[in-house]
Amino acid sequence: MRHAVRGRKLGRTSAHRQALFRNQLQSLVTNERIITTLPKAKELRPIAEKVITRGKKGTVHDRRWVLSWILSRDLVKKLFDDIAPRFSTRPGGYLRIVKLGPRQGDGAEMAVLELVEREATAAPAEAPKEAKAKKAAPKPKPKKEDKDKEAKPRKEPKAAKSKGEATKKEQTKKGGGQQKGITRQKTG
Repeated sequence: MRHAVRGRKLGRTSAHRQALFRNQLQSLVTNERIITTLPKAKELRPIAEKVITRGKKGTVHDRRWVLSWILSRDLVKKLFDDIAPRFSTRPGGYLRIVKLGPRQGDGAEMAVLELVEREATAAPAEAPKEAKAKKAAPKPKPKKEDKDKEAKPRKEPKAAKSKGEATKKEQTKKGGGQQKGITRQKTG
């Protein structure tokens, strides 16, 4: 029986699972938002919240503890200098999980794991997109006269053929064709 056994195995060995969480945690610190499956997001959130809580304290021991999870010194510096001070007054709950629905390929439930207070960094990134949308004005629609000039005449349907005539397509459908230099002719 599995009484009081915490955590999901996610179909991985313990070393693979720990490497997965390290990689996702590094991506989360870098981008402040990741898209992953719902079970992975639910397992990663407690780890990430403990890392951010350690970042709020800021001692040497905490930096070394965080360095065991985030293997890049630059990302640890970003966590302690940029991310953790944002949450100095918040007692916990630094991350949110937003469900996205099933993935197209295999139907796995997808989710976004993001920092709660990330709007300040996301606002400047959205501004250039709006500027590009304003610059690209819609093209004027062609007039009706232009459409008539561009229209091509329709092909008329071919007349019905007698039984003796057969096209190449019909020959290939019937098993004929030009395979290895052999051609078949339909006999009437």
